[in-house]
Amino acid sequence: MAKSLISLGMLLATLAAGAATITSPSGDIVLNFDVDAQGAPVYSVDYKGKTLVAPSQLGIVADETEFKDGFKILSTDTVTVDRTWQPVWGEYSDVRDHFRELAVNLKADDPQRLLTLRFRVFDDGVGFRYELPVQDGPNYLTVKKELSQFNFTDDHTLFCIPGDYDTDEYLWSETTFSKLPEALGSYHRHSEAQRTGGDVIQTPMLIKTNDSKNPVYVNIHEAALAGYPAMLLDVDVENNNMSSHLVPDRLGVSAYLQLPFATPWRTMIISDDARDILASQLIYNLNEPCAIEDTSWIKPMKFMGVWWEMFTGNEKTWAYSDDYLAKPGITDYSTLKPNGRHPANTENVKKYIDFAAENGIDGVLVEGWNEGWEDWASYRKNRQFLFDKAYPDFDVDALRDYAKEKGVKLIMHHETAANAADYELQLDRAFQFMKDNNYDAVKTGYVGAIIPRSEHHTSQWMVDHARHVIERAADFEIMVDSHEAPRPTGLARTYPNWLAQESARGGEFESMGGNPPSHTAILPFTRLKGGPMDYTPGLFETRMSYYNEGKDSQAGTTLARQLALYLTMPSPMQMACDLPENYQRFPDAFQFIKDVPVDWSDSKYLEAEPNRYITVARKDKNSDDWYVGTITDDKARKAEIDFSFLPKGQKFEATIYEDAPDADWKTNPQAYRIRKIKVDSKTRLRQHVAPGGGTAIRLVPVAK
Repeated sequence: MAKSLISLGMLLATLAAGAATITSPSGDIVLNFDVDAQGAPVYSVDYKGKTLVAPSQLGIVADETEFKDGFKILSTDTVTVDRTWQPVWGEYSDVRDHFRELAVNLKADDPQRLLTLRFRVFDDGVGFRYELPVQDGPNYLTVKKELSQFNFTDDHTLFCIPGDYDTDEYLWSETTFSKLPEALGSYHRHSEAQRTGGDVIQTPMLIKTNDSKNPVYVNIHEAALAGYPAMLLDVDVENNNMSSHLVPDRLGVSAYLQLPFATPWRTMIISDDARDILASQLIYNLNEPCAIEDTSWIKPMKFMGVWWEMFTGNEKTWAYSDDYLAKPGITDYSTLKPNGRHPANTENVKKYIDFAAENGIDGVLVEGWNEGWEDWASYRKNRQFLFDKAYPDFDVDALRDYAKEKGVKLIMHHETAANAADYELQLDRAFQFMKDNNYDAVKTGYVGAIIPRSEHHTSQWMVDHARHVIERAADFEIMVDSHEAPRPTGLARTYPNWLAQESARGGEFESMGGNPPSHTAILPFTRLKGGPMDYTPGLFETRMSYYNEGKDSQAGTTLARQLALYLTMPSPMQMACDLPENYQRFPDAFQFIKDVPVDWSDSKYLEAEPNRYITVARKDKNSDDWYVGTITDDKARKAEIDFSFLPKGQKFEATIYEDAPDADWKTNPQAYRIRKIKVDSKTRLRQHVAPGGGTAIRLVPVAK
């Protein structure tokens, strides 16, 4: 899919070459490489003439051998690449992939070892990976650790969550290297990764350097995660550095490798403008091109779900019957008495289909439709769902035909209760059942302790499992929205049927105490850099009770902010998460959800500061309409919206969905106004945003 390959200059250095240096195309980023006195590979990064990452060690340690010292530089290769590719969906219709690459070929003796370190330096950051060729020695490796360091030079600000092998669903801390233990202290008892000792955080994370006049922002993550465990970061709080922490299996092994092998890329997105962090496509650029030849069946979509009523205090259940405790080993569900609180039933689903059809919503997700929720609810050892067996009150044939008649797609739900091994056994049968019944999208889930019981959610086996599910889904022309899966690392470029993932604390937590307003002001700087999130925006009723517990919960948002999230949290698979009756209460505000696209031809980040505020403009891929979204933290602000991105000489009608003057996420979250003004490329708008609030704007060209 490359449009052009402008430069392929190559240099083969002489044997036993010295230190190597490579710069970004703009010259702002300089990467230096050498081996130290012990022959250990070492790199550093300068940004605009200042040291950003001080000399940092590289290496891999396996039981069979170590790739960490004794090396000499055998040769170096350099290449400059400038090409453009077209995503199937995303924030841009064209993505420029412009970098300079340095490959350093290393050799060590006694024992003999070969290693290539490949660096790519972009104008917006750096990626590097380890390439292990076939060796004269062992070619099957039992990897225990990776030694990649990120040695920063001062006590910078960190935006991070605790490292954990099995969950990503934490609130973010804004802290520093020195104060990190205090910030993570309350999480230590929850995070298995913490039991290894020290302070462990998760990627993607963000650093803001402590230069008060000109801070630099650095997002650290990984790209193209495959055949390898996910990376966490061990933090040395005294020396302001971090090093890779590979998620092991429960035997303590990080990875089993057969050579040749290339690791995922370790990534640093770098800029002194926070907007550039949001706009960066570096992680996608480090992934392989699309592996699916015909992508015409991949359709971005908005959807609703028979889901939220199970969360919000109505005592609804995913399970069909309450008799499961008295009847272990259920084989015939017709013998069970329905509990009357099971929303995934034929008549209720038809109501959702009707509402979706009437309002231009593409799909309806149904959770709790299939046999197995009783096994999970009773905590039986071998938790098993059946993905081609519906409950007695869910008529597959009738709903298939009804949805088709109404022009709505039903979305399958595959909750595995983390029994990934059993899911693989059922996978082909489950996908064939979907195709037979006109489902072409599935939400997968892995809630619980992973089976096989030797694995974690982000260990090597589960990384391979997630990739297998996506590849097999592509064979059946099925799109996937995965929950509780390994964090995204840009693989949606290679497999664009992977439309969305959860892999973070999502909107469902608004019913469990709420997410603070700052939460969705940090996620785009961190979690979303690996790929779109199924955050489930569109919440209109912001006061609710947590299911079956009667807890009052206040969502950290105004109603207008929920509209803005469709712009600031972009995803090609966006949910309208609330109940139909709540949208019917606010039909004028719901109009924005009906109108807003989920696929874009261009995006312009206008304002940004992590954990504080974001303002972005996006152009619809299928029209000349533009949309603007802005959000803030718990403090009111005036957003400065510069419309110079609009075509010159063209007037637009702006429909503004905004917080009312007295709106506040705590005290008056549903207060909003809708107004219309005319704007053009010369317009500058100072837009009020309430505490915890937001503004969403639709811009439609005015006929000349």
